[in-house]
Amino acid sequence: MRTRVLTVVLAFAVLAVAGFAVPLLAVTAAQRTQELVAARTADLDRFAGLAEQAAESDDTGALTADVRRYTELYGEAVVVVDARRAPVVQTGGLRAADPAVARLVDAALRNQPVPPGGTLQPWSRADRLLARPVGTGTRVSGAVVLRVSVRAAADDIALRWALVLVGAGLFAVACVLLARRATQWVVRPLHRLDRAVGTLAAGLPPEHARAGGPPELRQLATGFNRMADAVTTALEQQRRLVADTSHQLRNPLAALRLRIDSLQPHLRTSATRTYTGVTAELERMEHLLDDLLTLANAEHRAGELAVTDERESCCDAAEVAAAQARLWQPVAEQASVRLEFVPGPAVPMACAEGELAQVAGILFDNAIKYAGSGARVEARCFTEGADAVLEVQDDGPGLDTGELPRAGTRFWRSERHREVRGSGLGLAIAERLVAGHAGRVQFTAAEPHGLRVRVVLPKGHTT
Repeated sequence: MRTRVLTVVLAFAVLAVAGFAVPLLAVTAAQRTQELVAARTADLDRFAGLAEQAAESDDTGALTADVRRYTELYGEAVVVVDARRAPVVQTGGLRAADPAVARLVDAALRNQPVPPGGTLQPWSRADRLLARPVGTGTRVSGAVVLRVSVRAAADDIALRWALVLVGAGLFAVACVLLARRATQWVVRPLHRLDRAVGTLAAGLPPEHARAGGPPELRQLATGFNRMADAVTTALEQQRRLVADTSHQLRNPLAALRLRIDSLQPHLRTSATRTYTGVTAELERMEHLLDDLLTLANAEHRAGELAVTDERESCCDAAEVAAAQARLWQPVAEQASVRLEFVPGPAVPMACAEGELAQVAGILFDNAIKYAGSGARVEARCFTEGADAVLEVQDDGPGLDTGELPRAGTRFWRSERHREVRGSGLGLAIAERLVAGHAGRVQFTAAEPHGLRVRVVLPKGHTT
């Protein structure tokens, strides 16, 4: 946002400076050009007056002396001709026979105005010719042509332009500094508010956003702080409720199991089925409580990772997955499932070893339980662009196309797997842990049948 605001303000400042400086440069050049033309026109008028007196008195001495003195002082050539175009005086190498001079003389003898040329620029260097008729009205007795040097005037224009441009540059810099200060005044409270929102979204207690900037932002920060306090209190109460419930229910469940186990020797043979069902439900309740506590811890850990942006941890995914495959091998054999890990090169993954082991264990447990007897579960690790991938695939019944998007939903289980024991929280726990490390869990159908689960995380940086 800060960059965009500065860009807009800078563009406005450039347009404002350009709208002010460009006309000023043009006016400066035109003014200096007019000064030069006015000064040289006055000289032409003086020479024309002397030429008219010389024509009446038939004495050109004063005219010749004045013209030569002028050329010596200013280095500008002058040509004076009579009505028959005969040169009266010529200085500075300028001749009446020159084509450019001859054209001006013809125009002056016809009493036609001769434009002085366009506006001078700092890079103008070519001399200009100015002409004036001698006499007035229909009594034209000659013409005066003056070759004007524009170098001094162009240098003056360059100096004035430099001053204007320096002033415009200083004004632009002042606008940028002022815009930067104003932007910081507006954006800095927004950055603090953004950090507080990120902390709150991660489920962690946010720091109060300090009020600052315009009144609207101060009011917004005050409102956010009140909302953050309310949301944080509610989230903390919810988290404490889940954790406390999980812990507090363990003791009654343990006591209940002891009492039921103590009843077993006194039960009739016909009550064995009921006893087995009760103990199975107790085990299911215990697993559910364990999973709820694990999910609460996973969500808390994911929130910490999202706020702190912790990415320093790294592990070899292939090594961790291979170790987990060996641990789950006996479970797979007991379920008549063939579990295989495809060995390969090291795959550095931006994730803590313990958390990746927990995720891999969830994937192996899920695949072994739901693939079915006689199925094959295959796991492998590889890199894919800037990502590291842990893939677990089975050739069991899999999920329908409509069920795949719900695979990581809490407590959700496919209708075809209702008879399999489970809480429906395992994949949700894995997703929360992976999301905390800026990764994702993908569920796709395997060919010809089965389920493919991919854990995609950024590649780690090995040292």
